[in-house]
Amino acid sequence: MVNEHYFSSTPESEAKLRQFHARLNGTEYELTTAGGIFSPERIDLGTQVLLGSVPAPPSEGDLLDLGCGWGPIALTLALQSPLATVWAVDVNERALDLVRRNAETLGLTNVNAVRPENVPDDISFGTIWSNPPIRVGKVVLHGMLEKWMARLEPDADAWLVVQRNLGSDSLHRWMEETFGDEFSFTRENISKGFRVLRAHRG
Repeated sequence: MVNEHYFSSTPESEAKLRQFHARLNGTEYELTTAGGIFSPERIDLGTQVLLGSVPAPPSEGDLLDLGCGWGPIALTLALQSPLATVWAVDVNERALDLVRRNAETLGLTNVNAVRPENVPDDISFGTIWSNPPIRVGKVVLHGMLEKWMARLEPDADAWLVVQRNLGSDSLHRWMEETFGDEFSFTRENISKGFRVLRAHRG
């Protein structure tokens, strides 16, 4: 398995389910992972930077983890906001299965792990947290962000983490040019080669 293919919908490699330990919301848990997904053995560095940079999420409503992988962001949102509904969205079916397994392990009933087309069209989000799949290419990435940013509620924030040498600055410029006056964009943190971008919808 190579990371460039973590965005495949049905990974061809053998899953090889295995247990591992991860610290989420200050507590260590034993969770399940597998091959054929993004960062299968740990919380990747970019996600660690993001989770260390964001404020507390809204306590209620619908919250989005875009490109969820095995679920570190979605599970953190669900742990911090047990009354909210967390949508863990990914195209990788194996990753979605792992999110469901891990949510059950943690006793979380407020996580919906689904493909993008299975999120109801009438839902808007009180926040979006994402370590977006940069390696899908600009065309796909830009289309994805245009679709989901449009579903952010007014006066709400989206938080994205992007590695600097994978185009965080150019993505920042593109977002400012594309979304215009409806959003304001700020660079909230720079750490370990990653930039955390905040998009506030006015």
